Amino acid sequence: MSTRLSKSNTITLLSAETRTAIDRWLAKYPPEHKQSAVMGALSIVQEANGGWLTTELMDAIADYLEMPPIAVYEVATFYSMYELQPVGRHKLCVCTNVSCMLCGSEDIVAHLEKKLGVKLGETTSDNQFTLKEVECLGACGGAPMMQIGREYHENLTPAKVDEILTKLE
Repeated sequence: MSTRLSKSNTITLLSAETRTAIDRWLAKYPPEHKQSAVMGALSIVQEANGGWLTTELMDAIADYLEMPPIAVYEVATFYSMYELQPVGRHKLCVCTNVSCMLCGSEDIVAHLEKKLGVKLGETTSDNQFTLKEVECLGACGGAPMMQIGREYHENLTPAKVDEILTKLE
């Protein structure tokens, strides 16, 4: 039994704009290594879908890149930047790895949980914020830190977190 989508289903699920963006990633690799564009494709499709990936969209990516769907699922579930469930308008990714932990990330998480009224992995009832624990984001010198969208916020304190949240509201 094949899990491949028909070409028309892939085209329906992936807009022309999305396919064009994926094609820019494909141009970076030899044609026989289309699967190398999977991370770029996942990011593009996730952004186009409001910040998360469905199984159908991952299947469409697999079809477009001519690779097994399981290979796409493996990438999407391994990296913390991909979401398989809907997320809030602002995804607060708090690093809790060693450097951040030693510099107080547990206090930052506790402050965010109290302020937002959610636990790690949850989204506020107004869908504004999702609080997510992530592994090292490569900003150990600025620990504790968190990523919101494409921005890093370093040397966090509860007061600095409050300022950041106020700007996002």
